[in-house]
Amino acid sequence: MRLHEVRDILKAEVLFGEDLLDSTIILGGGGADLMEDLMSAVAKGAVLLTGLTTQQVIQTAKVAEVGAVVIVRGKRPSPEFLDLARAFGIPVLRTQYSMFVASGRLYMNGLRGLDGSW
Repeated sequence: MRLHEVRDILKAEVLFGEDLLDSTIILGGGGADLMEDLMSAVAKGAVLLTGLTTQQVIQTAKVAEVGAVVIVRGKRPSPEFLDLARAFGIPVLRTQYSMFVASGRLYMNGLRGLDGSW
């Protein structure tokens, strides 16, 4: 699934990475709101759904080589968060949907989780 499809499915606003929407391929997805769960929720090429807006999210996303970060529940990350995302080249989107609804919408459109089935 291309990132522009994720944007459309989640009716998301692109906060950084508009130029990456067509070239970024998302291979799976995961979600977490606890820092200790982030590493098990993401994998290379996946989309990370989270309500966290700390810089540690972007640092973790960089280490895990995720394809994009989607901030759920309409939260707005800080300028520092977005600056770090730009520095690492990690697209950031924002959706009004809850993590549960966002996950369900992506799943219903063919994106699978990180249980090895993708």
